[in-house]
Amino acid sequence: MLPFDRPVPVDIEDEMKRSYLDYAMSVIVGRALPDVRDGLKPVHRRVLYGMWEAGNTSTKPYKKSARIVGDVMGKYHPHGDSAIYDTVVRMAQDFSMRYRLVDGQGNFGSIDGDNAAAMRYTEVRLTKLAEEMVRDDIDKETVDWVPNYDGQELEPAVLPAKVPNLLVNGGSGIAVGMATNIPPHNLGEVCDALSLMIDDPQVELAKLMSVLPGPDFPTAGFIHGVEGIRQAYSTGRGIIQMRARAAIETQRRGEKQSIVVTEIPYQVNKARLIEKIADLAREKKIEGISDLRDESDREGIRIVVELKRGEVPEIILNQLYKLTPMQSTFGIILLAIVDNQPRVLTLPDLLRLFLDHRKTVIIRRTRYDLRKAEERAHIVEGLLKAIDMLDEVITTIRQSPTPPEARDRLMANFSFTQVQADAILDMRLQRLTGLERQKLLDEYQELLQVIDRLRAILGSDKLVLEEIRRELSELRDRFGDARRTEIVPETHEIRIEDLIADEDMVITVTSSGYIKRSPLSLYRAQGRGGKGRTGMATKEGDFVEHLFVASAHSYVLVFTESGRVHWVKVHEIPQAGPAAKGKAIVNLLNLEAGESVATTLAVRDFPDDRFLVFATERGTIKRTALAEYGNPRSGGIIAINLEDGDRLLAVKVTDGSKDLFLATAAGMSIRFPGADCRPMGRATYGVRGISLRDGDRVVGMEVLEQEGAILTAAERGLGKRTAIAEYRQQGRGGLGLINLKVTERTGKVVGVAQVLPGDQLILITQEGMIIRTSVDGIREIGRSTQGVRLINLEESDKLVAIAKVVEREDEEPEGEAQLTVEPAPN
Repeated sequence: MLPFDRPVPVDIEDEMKRSYLDYAMSVIVGRALPDVRDGLKPVHRRVLYGMWEAGNTSTKPYKKSARIVGDVMGKYHPHGDSAIYDTVVRMAQDFSMRYRLVDGQGNFGSIDGDNAAAMRYTEVRLTKLAEEMVRDDIDKETVDWVPNYDGQELEPAVLPAKVPNLLVNGGSGIAVGMATNIPPHNLGEVCDALSLMIDDPQVELAKLMSVLPGPDFPTAGFIHGVEGIRQAYSTGRGIIQMRARAAIETQRRGEKQSIVVTEIPYQVNKARLIEKIADLAREKKIEGISDLRDESDREGIRIVVELKRGEVPEIILNQLYKLTPMQSTFGIILLAIVDNQPRVLTLPDLLRLFLDHRKTVIIRRTRYDLRKAEERAHIVEGLLKAIDMLDEVITTIRQSPTPPEARDRLMANFSFTQVQADAILDMRLQRLTGLERQKLLDEYQELLQVIDRLRAILGSDKLVLEEIRRELSELRDRFGDARRTEIVPETHEIRIEDLIADEDMVITVTSSGYIKRSPLSLYRAQGRGGKGRTGMATKEGDFVEHLFVASAHSYVLVFTESGRVHWVKVHEIPQAGPAAKGKAIVNLLNLEAGESVATTLAVRDFPDDRFLVFATERGTIKRTALAEYGNPRSGGIIAINLEDGDRLLAVKVTDGSKDLFLATAAGMSIRFPGADCRPMGRATYGVRGISLRDGDRVVGMEVLEQEGAILTAAERGLGKRTAIAEYRQQGRGGLGLINLKVTERTGKVVGVAQVLPGDQLILITQEGMIIRTSVDGIREIGRSTQGVRLINLEESDKLVAIAKVVEREDEEPEGEAQLTVEPAPN
């Protein structure tokens, strides 16, 4: 066995790193990302060149797609016929490409997502614009050539590309660890922007955007807002909002109106859009739709949404924008391959790099043309010289026994070069006439002018740029068209609150971080000691930690155990049925690693005369103005500073004049004046609220009213009501009084709630059972007692959370009683 045939041991970690890096670079450079110069991925480039090489141009008959796919796969792209055909199909779709590069005949799919016919049925050829990517330049040594996959053919490393294709047709692709998403643009506007950059290479972005205001999608529609466009053009990344074009039509008879959609956002599937609208109408999420029709034809899109009598079409249209893909976003990532490296580029970068490419192409083309012109001028010069001494030349040729000897004698006797001598020997006798001599003279003079012009171009960057400007002007005149997508400077904000009923919701958060909301009306009231209903499907080891009720229009302040606060609206929390699991809270809030929710608070606004009172497990308490928490950042802000090992437990709203009440797991409690806790800044530590014995912790806090009772609940389902008057006021920081006699039968206290007669209570267990019961069925007894049965529990289950529900009169004229909540933290 030869030495190099023997297995070589390698470290698998090193080999995995090396192999994965090779794979990643192959995908990034060789498959998924377009080249900044011609705007093409390798497969697109190979298809276009393969069609050009096969003579499949716009002036020739169509050829079967299968033939083109076979040629490209066999010569240049050994990755499977479906990938190549998919590329051909997309380049032929007028709803995918702003300017098609392939002219297709047959079924090439539709905007409804229909697949194209098989490649054996469809036929293709290049469009005139695609020919401009190749024509005139490809055979003039303007680009580098590289061997194909088996080394038997050569293919262009990049196309000469007169067309700024990367911006004009855009492109998207997912590589390894990166992706690109470049929107299409209007050809005429891109040409104008390139002309501005030719005039001033340092032109400002604002001036570029005056002629190139933004993307221009093949499906038209609207772009709302220019800030996303400006950000994308200045940084290479941005998000733009697209909207469908819709009009409100009134029928001739009656007052029935319709919303007619004639243009949809780019890359939106029309059939799925219609299905979405139908689903929303069927599920009553959008009410007021009586009929839905797709009247689209060859002339364009027409989706008709008929409305019921008396409906306000603007409201329905706003709902359609908000709840369907009629309003979509396009995340722009201007990522392309530059010198075999992926780079995120700005708009000026893209324009500059295309101009650099065209400079290189024109210089290389000019050098090629100059060389050919000089070679031809040299030959014509020799032919003219030979005609002027025709007799001697003929005599020399006739006396030579062989052509090679004749060539040598011509070179020796008349100082012809070998090229000139060969041209003389190849010259036909008709070229010896006087007329032919004049033609040669005219050709020679013309060649000298061409040579002078080409040398001038090579000697002047300005002339090179003027040549690029001339080509761009021709492109704009031949292929430019009107902008399709209308850019609206400012988007009309759709207030979601106008579209959502202001009803009360039960919000639950589990120990493993799942959150959901359900209408409070789903939870029927039961008598004390009931078994409850299934409240949430929880996985093993998970249980509901936090539960409260709030209006759909309220803000929810989510406080974490580490003392930070995040801000979300109730309606932004996904709605689900009582038995549903919910959604991971990390998908709603930008929580830091290791952060978990401590408590939540529902508020409608942030007035200056209200305060937040914080309580921690170790008995610390703090009062801070509510206004300081009115606009947290996306990553949250500090709500309270905590000592090592302490955790935030509860947060309440107060006016600062009411007494505060703290309860502990061991059954102790304390009541003291709220004024004893002076207002402090947001990022501060608090003061001592209650002193705790070893192993004890605070489990609840209340801001006390003058009347009512404290409802206390323990782990084993026992609880009681005790009049607030039973708890005498003490000084802040003491051990407090007995609140509930904790025994093995009761288990530890899990929560407290301040209640009034007629209030209702929601109880939730570790295994997800929920019961809603009236506090009137819970007997009012003294402080130092064990209480009565609140809920019947299985042996393995225990109570983990309670929340108080009270009735209030709504401010609407009807005065209909609605439900709200004051949450009881656990």
